[in-house]
Amino acid sequence: MQQDQSIMESVLEEFGKITQIPRQSGHEEKISSYLLETIKAMGLKVKQDEHLNIIADKPATAGYEAVELTVLQAHMDMVCVAADGVKFDPLTDAIQVVREGDYLSANGTSLGADDGIGVAEILYILQSDFSHGPLRAIITVDEEQGMTGAIGLAKEHLADAAYVINCDSEDYDVLTVGSAGNIVVNFEKEISWEKPIGGFAHKIVLTGLIGGHSGEEINCGHANAIRLLALTLRKLQAAGIDIELGSFDGGMARNAIAAKAEAVVVSSKDCLDQIKTVLEEALQTFQRGYGEVEKNMTLTAQSTVMPTCTMAAKDRDGLLGLLCLLHTGVYAMSQAMPGLPETSANIGRAETLADKLKIQVLPRSANDAKLDEFKQIADAAALLSGFSACYGAQSPGWAQKVGGTRLQHLMTDVFFEQNQKEMKVASIHAGLECGWFFQKNPNLDVVSIGVTTSGIHSPEEKIKLSTIAPQVNLIMTVLSRLINA
Repeated sequence: MQQDQSIMESVLEEFGKITQIPRQSGHEEKISSYLLETIKAMGLKVKQDEHLNIIADKPATAGYEAVELTVLQAHMDMVCVAADGVKFDPLTDAIQVVREGDYLSANGTSLGADDGIGVAEILYILQSDFSHGPLRAIITVDEEQGMTGAIGLAKEHLADAAYVINCDSEDYDVLTVGSAGNIVVNFEKEISWEKPIGGFAHKIVLTGLIGGHSGEEINCGHANAIRLLALTLRKLQAAGIDIELGSFDGGMARNAIAAKAEAVVVSSKDCLDQIKTVLEEALQTFQRGYGEVEKNMTLTAQSTVMPTCTMAAKDRDGLLGLLCLLHTGVYAMSQAMPGLPETSANIGRAETLADKLKIQVLPRSANDAKLDEFKQIADAAALLSGFSACYGAQSPGWAQKVGGTRLQHLMTDVFFEQNQKEMKVASIHAGLECGWFFQKNPNLDVVSIGVTTSGIHSPEEKIKLSTIAPQVNLIMTVLSRLINA
């Protein structure tokens, strides 16, 4: 294997090119075309399917032709999140990468290491000269929002494979062998707009929360800004302040814990001081509940421009009622794996549009029956609040196999040789595309790995650089040894 420094710099060169291409989920045309042309230039057989997934094949090296096919897999899209005050258009702006010591991050935005670094590793491996069996790279679209790339991937691309190495995990020393399923829930309600009665408009902003991944960090005690702002507005009503609601918006993505939310309210009298008093009391309450985790929470109000219209009272109350009623956080912990959530839900996005209100929720569970139960809860909550609830495709869970698999044992053995310590084996409370691949071919031997990253789906996202070369060496050594598996 090449020296670690050379491997790392080569992978970072590939990743740097990826960061310059906008690739928000649902807008992968440019990155897909880039990957298609890049892999063509390697002289490999490659195709772009109707979903914009990229599928590329690299023949086995001499003597390894009989080894069963291994799929190397990652996704090309990313969650685009910017810090407060940072101007960033995810459809046009490149990521500004910052390298400091052993870490790579972005200037004020999410980095897109999830899963750009996995894509970069695969590109490096496709170009590398080492002994291996037949390889197939599958780089999918839309993993972060709907997994439509994995869902739409033709079964034929997995039917002849024996192994899948997914490169979308977040800890170099952890081998993931199972993941939770999920279902996308969209609540919608048409708005009846009315001319404001009151003459004073105020913007209320709750911000400074940690946010983070709604699967990996749902049990870390992070507050949800959408939920807390809804509770705040209900506190204003309980204090006798008659508020009209001009807008309510919060969160960035259904799979990210909302770190900020804001609302424009109208009152019949100039009661900004009273509003601020209620907000101070609410903030103290929230700090008692979350202060050990959320150190930088702020809740403020200031005068703002009068909106041209406000929601009808029934729409305002339906919205606040739904947001207060819906659970966000952990429902139940796993009985089989201590410390791992079994079932959770996240209110990830609230939007006020010209004609309707939209709430996006993402429940997750390792138990498909619990997702069915959540759908019943959502239907009941929608009925009570005057919303409608519609559901996306249910993403299947990927169950850990008792006793492990050939690929799992080989991966952990090689890791121990290279690091002189055991590799942790775990299931995660997050959705991975592996569930869809396993559903398409139940005979697949699947694992998920990744370089060490933190703060994914947030402006704090960063990569630990010293884990890149060991990760690549781990993959390449395993691929070379599959001849004896």
